Amino acid sequence: MQVYSESIANILEELSGIEAITNPAQVAKLSEDYYHFSPVLVPLLTGKVGDLVVRPCNEEEVLRIAKACVKFKIPLTVRGSGTGNYGQCTPLRGGIILETSRMQAIKWIKAGLASVQAGVKLATLDKKAQEIGWESRMVPSTVRSATVGGFIAGGSGGIGSVLYGQLRDRGNLRAVRVVTLEDQPRIIELRGDDVQKVNHAYGTNGIITELEVPLAPAYGWAEYVVCFADFMTAAKFGQALGNSDGIIKKMISVHAAPIPNYFTALQSYIPKDSDCALVLVAESDREPFMSLVKEFRGEICYEKNAQEASKGISLVEFSWNHTTLHARAADSSLTYLQSLFPNDPKLNLLQQMHEYFGDEVIMHLEFVRANGVVVPVAIQVVRYTDSDRLNKIIEYHESQGVIIFNPHTYILEDGGMKTIDHNQLDFKRMVDPYGLMNPDKMKGFI
Repeated sequence: MQVYSESIANILEELSGIEAITNPAQVAKLSEDYYHFSPVLVPLLTGKVGDLVVRPCNEEEVLRIAKACVKFKIPLTVRGSGTGNYGQCTPLRGGIILETSRMQAIKWIKAGLASVQAGVKLATLDKKAQEIGWESRMVPSTVRSATVGGFIAGGSGGIGSVLYGQLRDRGNLRAVRVVTLEDQPRIIELRGDDVQKVNHAYGTNGIITELEVPLAPAYGWAEYVVCFADFMTAAKFGQALGNSDGIIKKMISVHAAPIPNYFTALQSYIPKDSDCALVLVAESDREPFMSLVKEFRGEICYEKNAQEASKGISLVEFSWNHTTLHARAADSSLTYLQSLFPNDPKLNLLQQMHEYFGDEVIMHLEFVRANGVVVPVAIQVVRYTDSDRLNKIIEYHESQGVIIFNPHTYILEDGGMKTIDHNQLDFKRMVDPYGLMNPDKMKGFI
C-alpha cells in the first residue's frame, strides 16, 4: 500500500537525473528482505512497501534525496542488497527506499585497509583486495551479494569472526561517512569509537555513504566437511579447533543431524543423518588440522584445496543463515533462533540445551571470538508450532544463561541486548529530528 503517492510527483521533479523506480511490483520486491524466515514477522511485515525507489551514484545525489525527504516529510529507508533477515530494510511507513546498488566505487585499497562506497559488494572488495594479498576480515554467508554498507548497518559478524570477533569490536570498522536528515542535510564523518553510533543501527540514524574497513591477510582457504560419531563430539572438535592458536581458520560451522540432510548439493559427500563440522582452514595448515581431526576420530567426507574451493559452490553458503535457508527450502515450517553461549570449554550448557530440546531445537553452531575467547554462537533450526511455544523456548534458554538475539522482531533493541543504546539514540535525535529514517525500528525513538 503506497502512502505518499501525492508527493511522489513532486519528489521525482526534485530528484530529476537520479535513477528512480516507480513500478509497483519492483518497488514491492525492493521493500523486502528475508523476514519470511520468521513466522512471527511475516504477518507484521507483509504488505509494508515503499512508494518509490531511488538509486543514487554518489554523496551529492544522496544529499539531494535527503533534502527532498525533509522538505516533504517523507520517510526514508536505506537498502543494500536486501539480504537481512529481520525486515531491516522493510519500510514500515512507506516513503522512499534509497537503494545503494549504484554506489560501487572502491576509493582505495592499501595494506590492511580499504575505503569504499556503501554499495560495493563484499565479494567485489575481496577480489580487488586479494590482488595485493588482503581480504575482508569477516563476511556474511551472503558474501556474493551483500554490500559493505548493508553488512555494517544490518549485520553483526560472520565468516572470519572466529579470528576477528564481531563488527562491533573496536578496530573492525575504522570510519564512516553519513548523510543526515536535518533541515540542511550534511555529511558527517565518524572515526574511532564514534563509528558505533551507526554500527548495526539498521540505518535508523544516518545514511551511510562511505566506509573505511580493515582488511586481513588473504590465505588460500581449504574447505573440509568432517563427520563425527555424535553431535557433542563435533561441537567439542569445533571448540578445540577454535582454541588451536597454531591453526589458522576462517570458519567453524557445526551441524547436528538432520541439518546436513538439507544440504542437497553436498548429499553425495555427507552420509545421511550425520553430525558434522564444515570448516575453512588455511591450506598450509592441513597437517596439524588433520592431526586434530584424528584426535577426535573424525572422518573427512569432503575436501577441496584452495584452488578447487574457489570454483563453484563454497561451504560458506551452508553456514550462518544460509543453513536456515537450506533447511527452510526442505521444510518451510522450520524457523530459527540466534543464541550466544557463555565461555565454557567443556560445553556443558550447550549439551544441556541439546539434550533438553532434542529434535525440536536442532543445534547449528558458529564459533566466534568474543571478548578474547572462542565461544559458540548457535543459530538453531526450530520446529515451529506457534508463537507461544517459541517464546517458551526463548525464555528457557535465557533462564539457563544463554543470551538470545531474537530474530523474530524488527525492533533494533529487542533483537539485540534488550537495552537502548543511548549513543545511537542521541545521534538519531541530532541527525534525524523529524524521525524520518527507517521509522519505528528504534525503540527509544518510537
